[in-house]
Amino acid sequence: MKFTWGHGIVVALGLFISFILYLIFIFPIGKQNSELVTENYYEDELSYQKVIDAKNNAATLTAKPQYAQLPYGIRIAFPKDINNENAKIEYYLYRTNDKTQDKTGSVQLDADNSFLIPKNFMIPGSYTLKVLWTKDGKDYQVDYDVEWK
Repeated sequence: MKFTWGHGIVVALGLFISFILYLIFIFPIGKQNSELVTENYYEDELSYQKVIDAKNNAATLTAKPQYAQLPYGIRIAFPKDINNENAKIEYYLYRTNDKTQDKTGSVQLDADNSFLIPKNFMIPGSYTLKVLWTKDGKDYQVDYDVEWK
């Protein structure tokens, strides 16, 4: 049997159809989950101006909270003018690709004016750490991208 241009067209169409079927059925299986960052996405979007104001307030500070990755967790150290008596402090630790690993908490500062997120809360990977605090009736927020190893 001789291979002719007609056979070539059939082979090319067969390969093209196979490629399209691969894109439709097989390719989406390997994709990462595409969950929303939050379940109440639209409601949170409407109140996002508060977040913008809190970030702008934090940007005006001369001393901001600093985070450090330690073998036993992540330590967030606050400036000395922020303490348990004049501030309410919360953190949100968002796992980039798995919302079941998200952690949140309201914390009290220790004697060193800091708090610790223990390593057993985290698995290796990428996180977004949001630190929010209210001092003297004014909201503040700083965000950090954390790569936990």
